[in-house]
Amino acid sequence: MIAELRQKSQVTIPKEIVAKLGLSEGDKLDIFEQDGSICIMPVAVYPKKYLEELKEEISDIKAKIASGEQPVFDSVDALFDKLEAD
Repeated sequence: MIAELRQKSQVTIPKEIVAKLGLSEGDKLDIFEQDGSICIMPVAVYPKKYLEELKEEISDIKAKIASGEQPVFDSVDALFDKLEAD
């Protein structure tokens, strides 16, 4: 598909690609140059506070795993077996 560079460096993404990727107005796109090509990649943007809270939660879980307080399972099936047994 060929797109045309318009005023203010705007390009329209073909409707077929938008539909295939499930994109909609307001979605964020990362645009970068790589080896002479222009790459456009959909991205999820999260508030910084949310990411900080998530990092803290992961850190807490890692500490619990290291202390043996948090059980670790070899598979999802093992986790469900344990949940069903309780």
